[in-house]
Amino acid sequence: MILYHGSFLEIPRPDLRHSRPNVDFGRGFYTTPLKEQAVKWCGKFKRRGKDGVISRYIFDEAASSMLKTLKFDAYSEEWLDFILTCRSGHDTSDYDIVAGGVANDRVFNTVELYFDGLIDKAEAIRRLRYEKPNLQLCFRTEAALAMLQFEGSEQV
Repeated sequence: MILYHGSFLEIPRPDLRHSRPNVDFGRGFYTTPLKEQAVKWCGKFKRRGKDGVISRYIFDEAASSMLKTLKFDAYSEEWLDFILTCRSGHDTSDYDIVAGGVANDRVFNTVELYFDGLIDKAEAIRRLRYEKPNLQLCFRTEAALAMLQFEGSEQV
């Protein structure tokens, strides 16, 4: 599988020390199989006057079968709970890879309404059902990062 990472620089050797805590699936290196999504991720850097660079990797899914993976196939209560746990800094899980939908701006608004107690979980899931899920894969351990083979990059 080909995966992409959007940034302001080429990343031939991803690492965990540059990752941020308290994001969707916790600290890790985020990729997507959707090139258009990686281009969108570059947008925040371009708005700040930096370059947009998409790094491309080969990910051998079969070889990663020995890793502990959590996959969300749709926006669900479980996805919502996991996002909130990670974003609030309370994630203690030991997953190597987490895959699932992106909490983009529209999705994040719904998540925030739920987090603030303004809507209940059922209403949040009902609203999320209408969002087209994107896909992100978060590589959370060194063992997981070892499954990525850098293939090149391009400026966007």
